[in-house]
Amino acid sequence: MKQPTLGLGILTALVVGNMVGSGIFMLPRTLAEAAGPAGVLLAWLLTGAGVLLVAYVFGSLAVRKPELSGGPHLYAKALFEERPGAATLAGYAVAWGYWVANWAGNVAIITTFASYLATFFPVLRSSQIVWQYGSVALTAGGLLTFAVCTVLLWGVNALILRGIEGAGRLNFAATAAKVAGFVLFIVIGLLAFEKSNLLPMMQPRLDEAGREIGLFGQVNHASIATLWAFIGVETAVVFSSRARRQTDIKRATLLGLLLALALYLGITILVMGTLSQSALMAADNPLIEAMTGVLGAPGRYLLAGLGLLSLLGSSIGWVLLSAEVPYQAAKQGLFPPLFRQENRKGAPRTALFFTGLMMQLLLLSTVSRSIGQAYDFVTALATLSFLVPYVFASLYHVKLVVKGDTYAGSRGKRLADGLIAVLAAAYSLWVIKAGTADWKTFIFGLALLGSGLLFYPFVKRTDGRPEEIGRASREG
Repeated sequence: MKQPTLGLGILTALVVGNMVGSGIFMLPRTLAEAAGPAGVLLAWLLTGAGVLLVAYVFGSLAVRKPELSGGPHLYAKALFEERPGAATLAGYAVAWGYWVANWAGNVAIITTFASYLATFFPVLRSSQIVWQYGSVALTAGGLLTFAVCTVLLWGVNALILRGIEGAGRLNFAATAAKVAGFVLFIVIGLLAFEKSNLLPMMQPRLDEAGREIGLFGQVNHASIATLWAFIGVETAVVFSSRARRQTDIKRATLLGLLLALALYLGITILVMGTLSQSALMAADNPLIEAMTGVLGAPGRYLLAGLGLLSLLGSSIGWVLLSAEVPYQAAKQGLFPPLFRQENRKGAPRTALFFTGLMMQLLLLSTVSRSIGQAYDFVTALATLSFLVPYVFASLYHVKLVVKGDTYAGSRGKRLADGLIAVLAAAYSLWVIKAGTADWKTFIFGLALLGSGLLFYPFVKRTDGRPEEIGRASREG
């Protein structure tokens, strides 16, 4: 069956749509809780520079190793290509972890969709208890939120089953509309900007024990949240086997990153300048609160509608990405063969079903938690899981540089790429270290990643070289 081809426009829209999802709506509140204005700005600068390094690594690998198309797990396998057993295990482990990160991240987007829908239907925030057992209480709002999220999840799955290209075009339209809407928000937000809301730049934050957190500690805490804003920068790489031209992968990755960075910086700074720090930390929907302060009730509903459109497009892109990961890994012998089944439209039907099932289980967190708590939990979990593929991709690029593979006659370029790859790996490892300070998230994430070992015996082992597997995935 001929695979659909995705051009630069759709690939860039997938990158932007996946990065500019739930984070742009909830991130200002999360950052205000983690750090004062100075800490937030420093975290943005550090994260922006770090992700730019990671994006360059992915773009460079897509051009230098086009035969490794289908996702970052192939870079992990290629890193250990001299030892086939270790290579298969590494590729599978990264594919599993990346899959976990994807469906966990999509749950954050879907729960944020329900949060913005509550603007029109306040009953979704109802705290009326309908069932209680010990300390666990189920509220009417929690149950309704769970129902809304479930309908959205399986509705998107049904849309993708009708064809990936059609879903990609719908994502492109939603992404274009939300970028235009956010630019308008930035312009309107300038009318209510008060620099006094950003002062003093150095503000105290306390840990769970009541101790004051210094500036460096605040940057550490904020780095997990700011990195979440850029999760999805590797989207074009995952769809590289469906790309019309391999050079579009690098262009879409870097262009998408720059567009997302401009939107995030503009909106975060404007929201911080529109709301006081206390109001920002208490806001369930900070962008809505900011717009309401400028335009009144009409602004509230206008931004909520924009949020719903944005999150719908992001849901399509993330479900596409979440299912593509195990589908491509199965075609490359790094996931159970069951996951490579397609329907007559070329959509990965089995991968979609199991991805949806895992997201459905994690959505149970919205029943007993507030939307804000559920969002914070799954984003921290997903962000740490995404960093593992980033580390392996960076290390594989270092390996290419050391061996001189694809660098014949370009010594200067080889040294520059080597430095960038080392810094990208160091950045990813630093954020992992910062994130593991939360032991609850760390232990739960470790359990999810470790659970993949239970299914490893079902993986069809292959002694084929990564290049041969990547080629087979495109021809298959």
